Amino acid sequence: MRLPSFKLIAISALVASSTMLAPAYAKNPMVGGAAMYANKNIVENAVNSKDHTTLVAAVKAAGLVETLQGAGPFTVFAPTNEAFAALPKGTVDTLLKPENKDQLVKVLTAHVVAGKISGAELMKKAKAMGGKYEMKAVSGDTLTAEVKKGKLYIMDESGGEAKVTIADVNQSNGVIHVVNKVLVPK
Repeated sequence: MRLPSFKLIAISALVASSTMLAPAYAKNPMVGGAAMYANKNIVENAVNSKDHTTLVAAVKAAGLVETLQGAGPFTVFAPTNEAFAALPKGTVDTLLKPENKDQLVKVLTAHVVAGKISGAELMKKAKAMGGKYEMKAVSGDTLTAEVKKGKLYIMDESGGEAKVTIADVNQSNGVIHVVNKVLVPK
C-alpha cells in the first residue's frame, strides 16, 4: 500500500522533528566527561566529573558530604580543578590539612547559596537590579551575579570574579553552575 505523497511528507516531517527534539530531552549535561543526572544529588554527580576531583576531595575533607547530599535545595558554584590550581602555590594543600578544616569549610560554603537559582534567573535578577544581583552564601559572605557581554559572572567580596562556564546542571537537591575561579571569602 502506498501512502499519498502529502501523508508521506507529513509523517517524515513528524519523525524528523521528533528525532531532532529527542536528544534535548534525553541527554544529560556533560561535566568533566561524565553525564550529570537530575535525579542524583550534588555529591553523587560531582564525584563522576574529572574536572571536579579537587572540589570533591575538599568537600570530603571539610565534612560537607552529608550536607550536600541533603534535601537542599542548594545552588552551588563549582570551581574546576584548573580554578583550584590557579590559587597561589600550596593553598589547596594547606586548606586540606585537618587543622585548617574551619577555613576550608568557609571557602567551600562561600560557593553555596540556599535555594535553587537557575542561570537565567540570576541574569534576570541582575538586569532588574541595575546590572548586579547580590545573594548570601551559606558562609555568610555576599556573592554578586553580574552579566557582562551576555555572560554570567559571580563576584566574591574580595573582588574576584568567576565566569559561569556551564550553567544549570540540575540535581535532585539543587543546581550546579560550573565556574572557572575559586570564590574567596573575606
